[in-house]
Amino acid sequence: MSKITFAETTAKTVTQPRVKIIAYWSITLLLAASIMLSGIGQLMQYGGNIELVTNLGYPLYVLTILGIWKVLGAMALVVPGFPRLKEWVHAGIFFLMTGAALSHVFANDNWFSIILPLLYAALNIASWALRPKSRKL
Repeated sequence: MSKITFAETTAKTVTQPRVKIIAYWSITLLLAASIMLSGIGQLMQYGGNIELVTNLGYPLYVLTILGIWKVLGAMALVVPGFPRLKEWVHAGIFFLMTGAALSHVFANDNWFSIILPLLYAALNIASWALRPKSRKL
């Protein structure tokens, strides 16, 4: 009887971290891919990015700045090591996405333009919260 109980508790302790690691990497890769594609689109000034930025009242060079930071941040999220850098990337993504949502609110944009950056901010928070011990400070 004690062997069965021990086996059950061992299985629970092994399964929980594995599920957490799978969730972490799924969310983090989705976040990194989204941020990377967004950054590349901004660097290429592709797909309505020019109209989006000018409608918000920002100068066009903001696309280059944001695009570079997004591409570098997406790469930093997935490379091994550098836990302090990852903390800064998560903070940067959070401020970037909440700032984007507020910019759309102040510009009286449609609700989708407000919700999408907030969803990215939520993905970012989930990725940060699920990170393994090796990625914590």
